Amino acid sequence: MILRPALLALPLVLPLALLLATCGGDMVPPGRAMPVRTTKVPARTTVPRPAPVQRPTAQVQMAPGLEGVIGADALQLGRVFGTPRLDVIEDDARKLQWSGTACILDVYFYPQAGGARPTATYVEARRGDGREVDRAACVTALRKAP
Repeated sequence: MILRPALLALPLVLPLALLLATCGGDMVPPGRAMPVRTTKVPARTTVPRPAPVQRPTAQVQMAPGLEGVIGADALQLGRVFGTPRLDVIEDDARKLQWSGTACILDVYFYPQAGGARPTATYVEARRGDGREVDRAACVTALRKAP
């Protein structure tokens, strides 16, 4: 079977013809202006900002024997107990931890109303094995000698 040269060129000519057909666009006769197409831009929308979230005021733990701890700031407690073993800051809260042979003391600090310096509002005390210990007794045991 003999193939004619026109049939051999067909696979090359067909894609070229399709490509040229897509380039035609809008045909404007000579001497006439090209029509102008306008695109309407959507109006700008404003999303209102959410109201600022009012953080709850810290609940202060009041218990006998914690008078020198609750309400104190971190510097004051550093003078009472020495350098803390842990200093953990998370968001606007802070936890300082002191430990000794008698117990482990965790003191939590939260900012006060009006932007005042964060003060100790809560205390936890436990033994090394996790058993709870009297908070006031732990404070007394960990206090540095004057």
